[in-house]
Amino acid sequence: MAGFIEGEDRRGRLLLPDCLDDYVGEDSLVRVIDVFVDELDLTTLGFAGPAATGRPGYSPATMLKLYLYGYLNRVQSSRRLEREAGRNVECMWLTGKLAPDFKTIADFRRDNGEAIRAVCNRFVILCRGVGLIAGGTVAVDGSRFKAVNTRDKNYTPGAIRLRMEQVDASIARYLKMLDTADRQEDEVAEMRISRLSERLEALRRQMRELQTMQRAVADAPDHQVSLTDPDARAMANKRQRHRRGRLQRAGGSGRQAPSDRRP
Repeated sequence: MAGFIEGEDRRGRLLLPDCLDDYVGEDSLVRVIDVFVDELDLTTLGFAGPAATGRPGYSPATMLKLYLYGYLNRVQSSRRLEREAGRNVECMWLTGKLAPDFKTIADFRRDNGEAIRAVCNRFVILCRGVGLIAGGTVAVDGSRFKAVNTRDKNYTPGAIRLRMEQVDASIARYLKMLDTADRQEDEVAEMRISRLSERLEALRRQMRELQTMQRAVADAPDHQVSLTDPDARAMANKRQRHRRGRLQRAGGSGRQAPSDRRP
């Protein structure tokens, strides 16, 4: 359309095509990632070397560069990283136009968890040294999400005390019923005594389990234990208490990247 800036023809041939490096700025963060990973001794950090037999795999350096790129750009999904490797110019520059599939990316992250954590620790130290992380004022915001942990699988000092009181009341009630059944002499009474004894033994076993859990809750840092989801915590709202997980986001002043955590 006339009167506007016009782009080049997509099918036009270039005598001297542009170099991929021309599309990556000199101050781009991917250049920092590239230099940082190339200076690491990946074998010492715990990454596996090349396979002795079979088809060659991707270098741990290439996979680590791709992982760090996703970490810094909040691309956490392995499928999204696969797409970025095939369409993002900076990602192409970083990996040499290699595009691992999502399963390869996920397997690398799973098989090298400890080594990746060690690399991330070094990377944070480097970022602090060059001023990418200010370390000044930090603002924290959080949201509550309903956890998969049910009320019965969450233990706090108050919950254990209430349950122990309920079990004590049940034991007293069954003992009274046993006394009543003992004064009867028919076969029905004998069957009833047998069932009551079994129930009484189950209550006593439950009481022992609660006592064990009471010690575990006392030793826990926040005095809470959740069996199904260890990160779930009892949080009160205006009406009742729910078992929830809490996601917090922290961001600082200066050029500091945000981070997510579940306390």
